[in-house]
Amino acid sequence: MRVVDVNEDAAAATSEQIRKSGGSASAHRLDVTDQAQVLVAFAELFRNERIHILVNNAGVSHIGTVESTTAADFDRLISVNVKGFYNCMHAIVAHMRDSGGGVILNMASIAGSSGLADRFAYSTTKGAVIAMTYSVARDYLAHNIRCNCISPARVHTPFVDDYLKRTYPGREQEIFEKLAKAQPLGRMAEPAEVASLALFLCSDEASFITGMDYPLDGGFCNLRG
Repeated sequence: MRVVDVNEDAAAATSEQIRKSGGSASAHRLDVTDQAQVLVAFAELFRNERIHILVNNAGVSHIGTVESTTAADFDRLISVNVKGFYNCMHAIVAHMRDSGGGVILNMASIAGSSGLADRFAYSTTKGAVIAMTYSVARDYLAHNIRCNCISPARVHTPFVDDYLKRTYPGREQEIFEKLAKAQPLGRMAEPAEVASLALFLCSDEASFITGMDYPLDGGFCNLRG
């Protein structure tokens, strides 16, 4: 596995976790918003091996309405959450096509298909990820390239804990419980639950699945209210 991240330390930590679990991984620094950098990095990988799975997981968040979202905020989210995904898919599809096929998995969000308060820019970008997934899946059917996306609701990650600590000092537990209960199952997802679905969708067991958006949402989309 090749782990790429703009934060090389984070990529190295993830790679080490994979190795400790018995896998093989290496870390690479890469800014996915820079197309030239992406093309060079991917070309280097292609010279050494066939890459048959791409998981697009880079992302940044933002809180705000269309009125409170600045042009700089909007551009930042588009650059990472949309252009970053485009850059990586643009760089890899020809390699996959010429190598007999592959799998692309994009990480979207329920924000891309549900109306969430104060998530204008974030929702916009995740809706674009879902649309790109459908488009790539359709265009590369004949080339044995499958493309799907996962749309999680809230997932309990260090990002959530850091956000609560910064935004609600002294009220972290109260707000955490409020956010957790927004899912009908009454809790946030665990990262391993998202990883399990990702593993399935990238495996041969999912060979008949393409062009799908999978909500992993604890019942959020269909069972609220």
